[in-house]
Amino acid sequence: MKAPEQYDPSKPSNTDMPVSQAAEPNKAAKSPAIPDGMPTISETHKRTADAVKKPFQWQFLLPRYWGIWLVFLIFLPMMYLPLRWQFWLGRKLGILVYKVAGSRRRDTLINLGLAFPEKSEAERELMAKQVFVNQGIGVFETLCAWFRPNVFTRTVSISGLQHLVNAQNENRPVILLGAHYTMLDLGGLFCTQFFALDCMYRTQNNPLLDWFIYNGRTNIFGKQISSRDMRSLVISIKAEHVIWYSPDQDYGLKQGVMAPFFGVPAATITASRRMAKLGSKQNPPALMALHTYRQTPDNLPRGKRPHYHLTITPELENYPSNDEVADATRVNELLEGLIRIDPTQWMWFHRRFKHGPNGRTDIYK
Repeated sequence: MKAPEQYDPSKPSNTDMPVSQAAEPNKAAKSPAIPDGMPTISETHKRTADAVKKPFQWQFLLPRYWGIWLVFLIFLPMMYLPLRWQFWLGRKLGILVYKVAGSRRRDTLINLGLAFPEKSEAERELMAKQVFVNQGIGVFETLCAWFRPNVFTRTVSISGLQHLVNAQNENRPVILLGAHYTMLDLGGLFCTQFFALDCMYRTQNNPLLDWFIYNGRTNIFGKQISSRDMRSLVISIKAEHVIWYSPDQDYGLKQGVMAPFFGVPAATITASRRMAKLGSKQNPPALMALHTYRQTPDNLPRGKRPHYHLTITPELENYPSNDEVADATRVNELLEGLIRIDPTQWMWFHRRFKHGPNGRTDIYK
């Protein structure tokens, strides 16, 4: 089971092998055993409320949904395999999708070309492949986060937690700006080891897929707030909850402005400004960003468990200002700096730059 060539953001090339690997290629260090009595993730899970699942609908049995059910039947049993096998399958899945999903591959390469013009075409192609590999692994990470969370016991560390705790000690709600990383829902699970978390989401177009994703996330988040449900958002803010919101996708300019993202003008939603104005004027929401990162290589060594790291940034001061473009630029710069830690763990296959100042562009045609 040889790992595919992968992009390493910390090295100029991937041809150099660490000395320890070269000297002892067959030696695999064992990961430390979980001590007896160590609390599991389920035992330390924090939530704001008991989430209510969406009911099953009999229309989900219609023939038009059979393809989705087939995918479920194939992938759900795989989450009970050892994590090392899941990582291997995720790599193979990512490489397969990269080869067959022509439009997604093309969109990814276009985005990387805009964001990283200083890199060669070969480097960007290697990055694009790794994006799909990371997303393939992310499929299994997500399923385990929903239905088998304890497999990740003792695999996470965190920095910057004090910023969030300080805001909570001041009885302030927290708007936690996330991004669409390939380990999206697993990041949410890890957060709930340290603090209870609500999240905002956009309803899926396919009702069965929406039902499955929503109900899977009820095992992580206390409350899922639709992006159109302002009333629930206000309730969570007034209750001083931590709310995870990802403003890193292109939804046009009806509720957004143009602001640079990786040096490229991008339609940037300004909802975070409006959210920061909700709640008490004496204790307004604190706005900070969250970065979730898988530090383990995708070719998980034998005897090793993966390790993940969460980073919470300091609160954005003097936010919002009177300039919505300046505010959007600050948010984009903050997220960009975090994404650059490993760009291949962000979902570059979304059409991030599909809108320009005058409407939709033809950049992806």
